[in-house]
Amino acid sequence: MASLLEPPQFSPSTTLPAAHNNSYKPYNSKPIHYFLPILRTPTYATPLHLCAAGDEIVDSVPEPSPLLPLTADTSRHDYNLALERSKDRRKVVRLAWEKLVRWSRSWRSKAKSDVLERTNKVVVLGGGSFGTAMAAHVADKKAQLEVNILVRDREICESINNNHRNCKYFPEHKLPENIIATTDVKDALRGADFCFHAVPVQFSALFLESIANYVDPSLPFISLSKGLELNTYRMMSQIIPRSLRNPRQPYVVLSGPSFALELMNKLPTAMVVASKDKKMANAVQQLLASRTLRINTSSDVIGVEMAGALKNVLAIAAGIVVGLNLGNNSMAALVAQGCSEIRWLATKMGAKSTTLTGLSGTGDIMLTCFVNLSRNRTVGVRLGSGEKLDDILSSMNQVAEGVSTAGAVIALAQKYKVKMPVLTAVARIVDNELTPTKAVFELMNLPQVEEV
Repeated sequence: MASLLEPPQFSPSTTLPAAHNNSYKPYNSKPIHYFLPILRTPTYATPLHLCAAGDEIVDSVPEPSPLLPLTADTSRHDYNLALERSKDRRKVVRLAWEKLVRWSRSWRSKAKSDVLERTNKVVVLGGGSFGTAMAAHVADKKAQLEVNILVRDREICESINNNHRNCKYFPEHKLPENIIATTDVKDALRGADFCFHAVPVQFSALFLESIANYVDPSLPFISLSKGLELNTYRMMSQIIPRSLRNPRQPYVVLSGPSFALELMNKLPTAMVVASKDKKMANAVQQLLASRTLRINTSSDVIGVEMAGALKNVLAIAAGIVVGLNLGNNSMAALVAQGCSEIRWLATKMGAKSTTLTGLSGTGDIMLTCFVNLSRNRTVGVRLGSGEKLDDILSSMNQVAEGVSTAGAVIALAQKYKVKMPVLTAVARIVDNELTPTKAVFELMNLPQVEEV
């Protein structure tokens, strides 16, 4: 029998073979119409039909819409109607996209500002991976812009100034030549228009107190640090003004799903800046926004900061699931529960629930919990594999903020009377009072509740 994928070589006038000679005629006398999938070529060949012996063969049937199945009862009118509907649908989609593009262009033309033009100097406090990546991003936007990175390590300072590379964090990436590294606080801050704070949270208070005399009271501080201070449970929006002895110090927090390595590689990224001063948030948005970095604005400082801090603790739990080989079901259940716990606490503290489902919430949680580049997730994987926390931390050249933040989170949960089983279990594991395996057993035996 000829292949069903090749049309038979006959025309409407062809005499069909007899029944005893492999005819298509069935054993009963009733005609049967067979279904054959439509075969398309680049020139849209005529669809092929099989019919019972003796039936009339109709060629030149209009091509049906891919949205409708081919049946014997479908009329020419139905196919024409389906084709028109398909064309209408494509037209609607095209018009919707064109409208979106026009709106985008109009918005960009109205949103243009001279923030970047008026900015002559930016300082980044901290020469770690994210501070370096942000310095490179800003420096790339304007060749005449002076970008200073304040570092402690003289070797890194010399590497940036002499070779335009951060030898510790990005030895393979060449930095823009308008980046200058320095170990002198006074020189770094002198004449700066914006200041990016990239010092780990647990060291921020002492560091800021030591440089307070050199900070201009009107200098906007943009915090890149995520976490809570261990003993005081303070966020960076509280640490920076108090440590600088200036409650009116302009403050903006930048957060969202963003690995420093991908920023350095200029891969598309989206983040959010939050400030109680809308004009300041818009200014930072214009300073940072580019073809590869999308910046949203928000007034919910608490929501953005708490989401950024708590997701680090949840990432440790996600890593433990990987280290224990508990599977994808466990991972999904754990992250869903963790998201709920973060929402419960953050909203009790005044955050907006919509913030927690945005870039700084769900976006950052997904990135940190599911991707191997996450430092906090890596800590969890190694804990789940049986390594000791001290050994893990001593082998890392970057700070995993979730380790320090875990205890602070639980203290806040008690203060606001919020139950947080997953994040509490992480704190107990970090304190070496509970093994990862035991923690999983206890979590699985918690009372089963009704979802709200």
